[in-house]
Amino acid sequence: MNEKVIIRADRAGVFFGTLAEKEGDEVKLTNCRRIWKWSGAASLSELAVNGVTNPGDCKFSVPVKSIVVLGVIEIIPCEQKAIESINAVKEWRMSR
Repeated sequence: MNEKVIIRADRAGVFFGTLAEKEGDEVKLTNCRRIWKWSGAASLSELAVNGVTNPGDCKFSVPVKSIVVLGVIEIIPCEQKAIESINAVKEWRMSR
């Protein structure tokens, strides 16, 4: 616990955050972002290891304090290089 991970859920999509709790296929993440679209990584595995090479083409949500995600089917620990890359992606928001 307490490590940065990327998770993939059956119906909720992909998230990046700090793994706080896990029980069965339910995961609580803190300081997390939804990864809606990424560019510059061929897979979630590559994203977790190397991060992205095209941050301008990525759509990562604003961070939230915590989220509980049901139906998690994949948990991938992130390397430091990937953490820095993902954190550097500008928050994707609706135009105001």
